[in-house]
Amino acid sequence: MAALYSRPLRALFALTPKVFAARCAVQPGKGIASCIDPSLGLTADQKEFQKVAFDFAAREMAPHMAEWDEKEVFPVETMRKAAQLGFGGIYVRPEVGGSGLTRLDTSIIFEALSTGCTSTTAYISIHNMCVWMIDTFGNEEQRHRLCPSLCSMEKFASYCLTEPGSGSDAASLLTSAKRQGDNYILNGSKAFISGGGETDIYVVMCRTGGSGPKGISCLVVEKRTPGLSFGKKEKKVGWNSQPTRAVIFEDCVVPVTNLIGSEGQGFSIAMKGL
Repeated sequence: MAALYSRPLRALFALTPKVFAARCAVQPGKGIASCIDPSLGLTADQKEFQKVAFDFAAREMAPHMAEWDEKEVFPVETMRKAAQLGFGGIYVRPEVGGSGLTRLDTSIIFEALSTGCTSTTAYISIHNMCVWMIDTFGNEEQRHRLCPSLCSMEKFASYCLTEPGSGSDAASLLTSAKRQGDNYILNGSKAFISGGGETDIYVVMCRTGGSGPKGISCLVVEKRTPGLSFGKKEKKVGWNSQPTRAVIFEDCVVPVTNLIGSEGQGFSIAMKGL
C-alpha cells in the first residue's frame, strides 16, 4: 500500500504523533490543522494583511457561508466590510481609493479570504480585476469617476467576456459595438456573468472592428442603461453566494466616453486582467 504514496507522503506518515503535531500549524482564526504554515516565506507586511484576511474570513464569512449558499444570498454588506479593510481595490492605486498592493499580495489575501467562503471570495477577485482594468487602462476622468465607489464597494462590478458561443476562445466573441456619433450601439449577449443583474458596473469586451483579437474593445456599461437586460438566475450546485446570469445588450446606447483604453485594445486588456 505504501508504494501507492509519494516519498514525501510516506515520510509524513512515518512521523510519530508528537513530531507530526510539532510540524503542523493551525490556520489563524480557523482552528484547522495544516501541515504547511501559510505564512512561510512571506514578508512581515504580507503576514500582517494575511492575518487580517484570515481573521475577517473566520469572523464575518465562515459562520454565514452555508446560509448564503442555501438561500442564494449575495452578501453585499459583508463585502462592504471587507472593502473597509482595503479589499475592494487591493491592487488599485491609492489616489482613487485602492490599497496599492501587488498581485502577489492580492493572491495572499484572496487565499486567506477563501477559507471563509470560496464563492464570495471568487466574486471579490472578479470585482478587483474590473477596478484594476479601469484604473490601469482608463483615462484620468474615468479613473476618478468610477474607481472610488468601486474600491469602497458602494458599487459592484462584473466582468463580461464569455458568450454563449465563445468561452475560452475569447478572440471569437461576437457582441458588437457600432459607433454612432458620440455613442456606441451595443448588441449581443454574455453568458455566466458573476454578479449579473445585481451589480452596478459591467466591464464589457465587445467587437468594434474586424474579426480576431485586434477588433475587440472594452466598454463600461452602467446599470439601468437603456437596452441592458439580464437573463434568469442560473441554478448551480454550490457557488450560490454570487448570482450568475446572462447579460443582454439590445441597441444598448453607451457613451464613447466609457471606452476603456483605445479601440482594438480590449483583447490585450482582457488577457492582462486574467
